[in-house]
Amino acid sequence: MLFLLNDAVLDIDPREFSAPLEPTRFRALSLNAVIKLGAEMFAESPTLQRTELERAKRLAFLIQIKAPEINAALFVAPALGCEPEEVISRFASVALPVMGQLDAVSADKEVWRRLAA
Repeated sequence: MLFLLNDAVLDIDPREFSAPLEPTRFRALSLNAVIKLGAEMFAESPTLQRTELERAKRLAFLIQIKAPEINAALFVAPALGCEPEEVISRFASVALPVMGQLDAVSADKEVWRRLAA
């Protein structure tokens, strides 16, 4: 499964996690709780998608479990160690053919529209 997390396209195979994640374990967890977890993670590590790949993949997998229509998430922390409430998040659904062609610049420009054209 492909998932765009910030500017990185992650190829997620839950069988590769060091400790397996079973979707049924997270049934009671809401999407809002997963988003809050993501904000906490990015407040602690603003480049999580690059520096802590397994944690990033686990977060993406949880988002996908809770909202299967979402395959892209953006978490922007204004500074390292900021409060989780300061982290801005956005979500999208990106066509798989597009997802396979994204790099950091095109993800920012085409999906998140953060760079000037």
